[in-house]
Amino acid sequence: MGVMRKYLGVKDIAKLTVRGRYACGPNLYLQISEWGTKSWLFRFRIRGRARHMGLGPVDLVTLAEARDKAHELRRQVLNGVDPLEAKRTTERALVLAEAKQRTFKETALAYIAAHEAGWKGDKSRQQWTLSLEKHAFPKLGALMVNEVDTPTVIAAVEPIWRTVPETARRVRNRIELVLDYASAKGLRTGDNPARWSGLLENLLPKINGKTHFAALPYREVGTFMAALRAQQGMAARALEFAILTVTRANETCGARWDEIDGNVWIIPAVRMKGGREHRVPLSKQANKLLAALPRNGEHLFSGPSGEEALQPRRLAFFLNSVMKRTDTTVHGFRATFKTWASEMTAYPNFVVEMALAHAIPSAVEAAYQRGDLIEKRRRLMEDWAKYCGTPVARATSGEVVAIRQSMK
Repeated sequence: MGVMRKYLGVKDIAKLTVRGRYACGPNLYLQISEWGTKSWLFRFRIRGRARHMGLGPVDLVTLAEARDKAHELRRQVLNGVDPLEAKRTTERALVLAEAKQRTFKETALAYIAAHEAGWKGDKSRQQWTLSLEKHAFPKLGALMVNEVDTPTVIAAVEPIWRTVPETARRVRNRIELVLDYASAKGLRTGDNPARWSGLLENLLPKINGKTHFAALPYREVGTFMAALRAQQGMAARALEFAILTVTRANETCGARWDEIDGNVWIIPAVRMKGGREHRVPLSKQANKLLAALPRNGEHLFSGPSGEEALQPRRLAFFLNSVMKRTDTTVHGFRATFKTWASEMTAYPNFVVEMALAHAIPSAVEAAYQRGDLIEKRRRLMEDWAKYCGTPVARATSGEVVAIRQSMK
């Protein structure tokens, strides 16, 4: 007859204080740490591998409960199941199930937080957040992200699909990216219900053509600039500077004094749409404007109420609400400049495109024009500034600005 092993009882366990492991049942041990804490440990061997797993502290799990749990785990080992792996699988399933309860809004905000570091400036984050809050969250925001389907996506974008198609396209694309992010995170499975190709393109009406920003006819720019220069305030000066330099609203509003180098404004790549540094030759009128600006901080155009920089949306508000011009947009003045340069001057197209910080459309022209043509663009910007200050009578005369001899 074999000798039955004597295991420690409750009283024995209460007396123990020395660090170590003590047998309290088949595969069950009391573990005392170097700090004197006591817990239960289940030790086992499966497929030739020695393993162990904790069963809880002594003050929460009784000896009887620990022995019952060890007995259940021994049965699992007998059936070829690794109790430790089974526990981890269960925990992962619970974590995943809990994560899948995230709403579309929570997932969208997580997507923005995960990607905004790679975006240019703060404008992209603002556009993402505002567009989703206005058009997506009312329909999708409270839904669990794994419950979003094609009908709900259509319900979000269909009301604006015809009225503001460019915004609708962007919102749909952003919804698609958020849902792709959710799938990559394991928060949903199956096809993306916001996918355009082969799905929504068959369910939403096709809208042909590209939406353009409303632009002022170039023959009216002189009159407009006279009215603009009569206005006071930082927004008026910022809009005037944006028109004179044919830059975007966010580039103008983010302009810093340390970017001004003599008669050149150097916009760093991080703030440019194309991701490349852009040098803007400043006309005499643009320099005169800068000389009159107060130095209230790092930015050329400081915002109200303690804002460090004027926000781009304030230019649009000023143009529409103060100057009462709803027939044009801030961005549209770039198109005004392009049309003026094409119809009223003989400057080559690639010089005009460089002034707008556009990629040169012709591969042949791009190959020969590897610099930024700063001096030729300086003459172009001087001519544009003069035209912006030209009386209406001259602006409508059809006068063409000639290319100087040095342009040849």
